[in-house]
Amino acid sequence: MPESDTGAPPKVVLVTAAALAVALAVAVAVIAWTKGSETPAAGPLPLVSVPAPAASAPACTTLMGAVPTELTSNGVSLKVRELAAPAPPATVAWGAEDPLVLRCGLDRPPELTPTAALRLVNKVQWLQVPGEGASTWFVVDREVYAALTVPDSAGTGPLQQISDTVAAKLPPRPLRFS
Repeated sequence: MPESDTGAPPKVVLVTAAALAVALAVAVAVIAWTKGSETPAAGPLPLVSVPAPAASAPACTTLMGAVPTELTSNGVSLKVRELAAPAPPATVAWGAEDPLVLRCGLDRPPELTPTAALRLVNKVQWLQVPGEGASTWFVVDREVYAALTVPDSAGTGPLQQISDTVAAKLPPRPLRFS
């Protein structure tokens, strides 16, 4: 029986339609893969200024001069990121996407109370203040308050590396609650 008698389209039309569907799927996959593998723009990072009355203190100068140029988060090396002008004083950032930001010379965090849960990381006491999509960890046992804002997707490596730098450069000091 000829193909035209069945009411089905000719085989050449079916083969062409299937080939187009496969080609379209491959094109979508290639576009998604190449877009996903692009490195986000690593231009200057704009940051909002926050009150940092002790940003020019010698302890902040010491700490900022000693921070590593790279941090490791979940096995990925994050390089220091240029900050957009006007850059906040005593501030450094790492990583292109979801950057980590360290600020020094901040006011005492209001969450620091005698009953606050602190975490000791490599000889440095930290206070975690959770946020949306990130947490800010405050160094609370040194001459100056410093804060490391870390995206929730980051591992513990950056906190450990910054703890090592803080412990090496700034002597511990009793906690202050007022």
